[in-house]
Amino acid sequence: MKLKNKKVLVTGADGFIGSHLVEMLVESGAGVKALNQYNSFNNWGWLEALDCLSDIEVVSGDVRDPHFCKEITKNTDVIFHLAALIAIPYSYIAPDSYVDTNVKGTLNICQAAKENGCERVIHTSTSEVYGTAQYVPIDEKHPLQPQSPYSASKIGADHMAMSFHQAFGLPVTIARPFNTYGPRQSARAVIPTIIGQIAAGAKKIKLGDLTPTRDFNYVLDTCKGFTALAQSDQTIGEIVNIGSGVEISVADTLDLIRKMMSSDVKFVTDDQRLRPKDSEVFRLCCDNTKINQLTGFKPDYSLEQGLEKTIEWFVDPENLSHYKTDIYNV
Repeated sequence: MKLKNKKVLVTGADGFIGSHLVEMLVESGAGVKALNQYNSFNNWGWLEALDCLSDIEVVSGDVRDPHFCKEITKNTDVIFHLAALIAIPYSYIAPDSYVDTNVKGTLNICQAAKENGCERVIHTSTSEVYGTAQYVPIDEKHPLQPQSPYSASKIGADHMAMSFHQAFGLPVTIARPFNTYGPRQSARAVIPTIIGQIAAGAKKIKLGDLTPTRDFNYVLDTCKGFTALAQSDQTIGEIVNIGSGVEISVADTLDLIRKMMSSDVKFVTDDQRLRPKDSEVFRLCCDNTKINQLTGFKPDYSLEQGLEKTIEWFVDPENLSHYKTDIYNV
């Protein structure tokens, strides 16, 4: 299925990955409806930074409301469901809100898609559902391990989405991206935390554990993976990883950023940024064989290339002004 001329809904469009996906979909010729979380300020998040804003329909609301979900999915061909609470530390404080948004929100979108006869639903998962790798690279058959309330809520959401495929034939695909980074990412994530603080002139940066390894993916590669999954009928009813297959420690990533930014900043451990002992995911590395076989997907950006573009964006004073680099973002 080609996305050109399709009517597409993106939930969570006002966020980091969602805003980049909206841009990519507009470029592909899709008619895009972008869901922004309702707020009384009429603020559309990162959608307001898009050059293509006049080419999309922005609607404000909340996926936690089933009646609203039924309304916005009418006359929609494809849904990219990205709306979610994603901050792991905050899930320790407010786990109930993660169930409401991630599990019940997914239920509402799937029910609405079923009732309105949508052609495709791409539901967003996360590599966090795998927990610390029992083997690498991690394929889609790897056991699921809920090592945080966030992870548990995403496992629940994934199962809810897949149940609608199994029980009702809803054409669902579960996209499971590994660690995405790039322009517009929240300061709660490690890469923008480092780049933002160095750009703001910090001499010491407080961080959590630097030993875990991650499979970092530039945001445009993640979005390319989403669109590839939507355009392949072979991915219906499948769970599919999106990742590079390259593993690097957080410490080595930070050293690379420090070198690329010609900085002598020092990294210090901050206890409040450490996850509880059994909650830390110590190793993630993607097996992307399945997405390659089903869609031909391969990443376009190396880590160095992606970091170069990310640094270039963050050091722009106008972009950096959106961040409070001196505050720890839970």
